[in-house]
Amino acid sequence: MNDVTLGRGSLAGKGVYAARDYAAGEVVVAYHLRRLEEADYYALPAGEDLFVHSFGGHRYLCPAPARFVNHSDDPSCYQDFDLCCDIALRPISRG
Repeated sequence: MNDVTLGRGSLAGKGVYAARDYAAGEVVVAYHLRRLEEADYYALPAGEDLFVHSFGGHRYLCPAPARFVNHSDDPSCYQDFDLCCDIALRPISRG
C-alpha cells in the first residue's frame, strides 16, 4: 500500500489517493480478494458486507485499500477483473 494512501472520501468516509505519480497503463491498486464461503459471509461483522462483491458465482471480500476506491463519472482507472486490479487510464499525479 506504499504507492497509495487513504484519506477523506465518500465511501465509508475514506478514499484512495496516489502517493506517487502513475503513468497510463500502470497498476494502481491490486485486489487481494478473499473468497467467502456462505458461512464466512454470514459471519462478517456488521458493515463488512459493504465490501463484498459477487462475480463468477462466488462472493469475495475486498480488503483495504481496494475497498475504498471511489467511483467517478470521469474515472482515472479501469477495473481489470482478470488481473484483479485497477489500471490507470491516463497519467495520475500524486495526491
